[in-house]
Amino acid sequence: MAGALRGVVALDGPSGTGKTTVARKLAERLSAGYLDTGAMYRVITLAVLRAGVEPGDADAVTAVARKAVYTIGTSPERPAITLDGQDVAAEIRGPEVSHAVSPVSAVPAVRELLVARQREIIDEVLGETGGIVVEGRDIGTVVAPDSPLKVFLTASAEIRAARRGAQDTAAGREVTHADTLAAVNRRDRLDSGRAASPLRPAEDAVHLDTSELEIDQVLVALAELASRRGLLDCAAEATR
Repeated sequence: MAGALRGVVALDGPSGTGKTTVARKLAERLSAGYLDTGAMYRVITLAVLRAGVEPGDADAVTAVARKAVYTIGTSPERPAITLDGQDVAAEIRGPEVSHAVSPVSAVPAVRELLVARQREIIDEVLGETGGIVVEGRDIGTVVAPDSPLKVFLTASAEIRAARRGAQDTAAGREVTHADTLAAVNRRDRLDSGRAASPLRPAEDAVHLDTSELEIDQVLVALAELASRRGLLDCAAEATR
């Protein structure tokens, strides 16, 4: 069934800016599809760890990525994620995967494989519902550079570390704020400094600092941006 969103909304930004929560809620609000590209890199990272492969071994990592059997759901209500038929939505958010995902995602051949699949998924969802919210770190620059709305979410490192710490606590993981802040800064350096598709805003991206904003405020701002760009089907939205 067609939703209210028409086209692709590309959400990029570093870890802890609220991309995942905001992207899912926005997609749900606009009856659109949703794609978490970061989850795809995490699934491959989990496959690499299960295979006993060193994350820095580009050739071995690529071989695992080519053979990995995984699924990524596009429903914002419940984006199921599986590896070899097993639900791994929780496991890919664990500390082991979080620590290894940057070197795995920096492998050019892995990025090439996953970007191709991401574009396929986007096309599939656009054909089914007409709109999709895609979040990651290179959506506006690489995956969907023709997206009519590109948004780069930002927040201070301290705020992002606090958010990540709250997520860890909710998941039953005990991590100090200092360790979480160090991990956030490390991830920023790795993502921004990698040779393949480094983290950076698209030239025409709208920058939105979420440091002092509640989720609902971010959602309102994004919906207004989509409306100004002519991406909302008012008739479809009115029926919701």
